[in-house]
Amino acid sequence: MRAWSACGLLVGATVTSMTAIDLVLPAIPVLPHALDGTTAGAQLVIAAYVAGVAVGLLLFGVLGDYFDRRSVLASALAAFAAATFACSRATDMNALIALRALQGTTGAAGAVFAPGMIRSLFDDRRAVQAIGVLGSIESLVPALAPIAGSWLLAWYGWRASFEVTAVLALLFTGTLMAGRRMLPAGAGSRIRGGYAALLRRGVYLRYSLSQAFTLGGLIIFVFGAPAVFVHTMDGSLGDFITLQVCGVTSFILATTATGRLVGRFGAERMIWAGTVLALVASLAILAYAVAGGDDPRLVVVLFVPMNTGLGLRGPPGFLNAVIAAGGDDARGAALVVLAVMLVSTAGTALLAPFILAGLPALAGVTAAVHAAAFLALLALPRLGSG
Repeated sequence: MRAWSACGLLVGATVTSMTAIDLVLPAIPVLPHALDGTTAGAQLVIAAYVAGVAVGLLLFGVLGDYFDRRSVLASALAAFAAATFACSRATDMNALIALRALQGTTGAAGAVFAPGMIRSLFDDRRAVQAIGVLGSIESLVPALAPIAGSWLLAWYGWRASFEVTAVLALLFTGTLMAGRRMLPAGAGSRIRGGYAALLRRGVYLRYSLSQAFTLGGLIIFVFGAPAVFVHTMDGSLGDFITLQVCGVTSFILATTATGRLVGRFGAERMIWAGTVLALVASLAILAYAVAGGDDPRLVVVLFVPMNTGLGLRGPPGFLNAVIAAGGDDARGAALVVLAVMLVSTAGTALLAPFILAGLPALAGVTAAVHAAAFLALLALPRLGSG
């Protein structure tokens, strides 16, 4: 019970930083008027946060070698709260963009430290369950936070989303400090080689790249689906909301069962099963698109197994990547998250010029990325292979 309470602290700290994107999204269109800026500048408010997260992932992966990770996590969350409150007080667009970069950097600590701490709290089977719980709660944020953000915007203005996030961060900072003894002591190991050593380790690349390609492919599909549904398939945003709800639900159901399935069949089989299922779903959507299919409702049906595949392979895949890091848990987790960001960003950018080509283009890019996940599993060495 103590371990699950500690896991709850880590989930709260990690999810709080995620609200900094999704809770703020509804306010983006009003920022040019509110801060005397431009539409392009408002988009940079999102981009600056993502860039800050990328910097933070690499930074905290190093800091974890030199300081107690519990202290670094609590300090980072406190700094995140301060940066978030400063965002709420911004008086012009340039200041907000700069503060968002700082907010993103300080908000990355949870993603770096939580997986390694969870691994220390549980045996491998229960660690898979705990990472599955973390992933399930994280998957709810993109679905629920924009709704809350829209309500806050309508009643209290754009600053309210930042203020609420700052308060949540402060609350979890205090909770982390109070529950410090429950978290595993994580004094840095100062493992030699750093990021370069991980990138030369084939077994680590196997799990990190297959994880990044599987999740990144799904994110690319989600990012492109609204434009494809509305502009090329005579669908609506309601169809996209249905896609999200069905996807999140199937992912949560799969992650809930994954711990038990790993105990029965083993992590390696579940990673393979989830990877193949996601690839097959992508290919099915591509086949439907090439055949001229244009019903968003059928796309939703075919999208469900893609999420199920991620739910089956996501927790054991992430855990095996951390294990394969050879004790360098913080850097190992940081590179996995960074790889997901790079894959989804690159894939979305690649798709952008062809988005009006509709479902064939979207499904083609998604299937290609999922095929890369399959090839990573096939070509690179697995844990225990020597």
